[in-house]
Amino acid sequence: MYLSWTAGRLDRLHTRIDAARAALDAQLLRRASVTQELATSGVLDPAASIVLYEAAHAARQAEEENREVAESELSTALRAVFGERAQVESVKEIPGGEEAASELAAAVRRVPMARRFHNDAVRAARALRRHRTVRWFRLAGHAPFPLAFEMDDEPPAALADRPGS
Repeated sequence: MYLSWTAGRLDRLHTRIDAARAALDAQLLRRASVTQELATSGVLDPAASIVLYEAAHAARQAEEENREVAESELSTALRAVFGERAQVESVKEIPGGEEAASELAAAVRRVPMARRFHNDAVRAARALRRHRTVRWFRLAGHAPFPLAFEMDDEPPAALADRPGS
């Protein structure tokens, strides 16, 4: 009975990891897409547009083994361009800029939450898989060992603030 319950729990944790990874991928894709839209909209100066576009494009096209590095580089580019509130304010002054800035701010805020949910699920599955009973009876089956998604996801200070604050 205990083995069956433990195997079911492990299966649910693996399902939770898959769902959390899908949510994280969706948030990362949304952040890269919004960044590319903003970079090509003409609201930013040409140098900032090129930096953001290239970082977002690299993040969207990255292979799985290079994904964490590419996403971290996009975070760095966003902090470089939107490190000061003046840059965000200049984007908001242009027609359609208010919506673009708020959409980017929302996307930037959601990535750390999605990554935290994913990594919490990974941590729980790893803890269960370390138990002797799980290893001895091979309750994990052929499921790959869960890996955390480690990246620099700190948002730019000017975008991290809540709207209206």
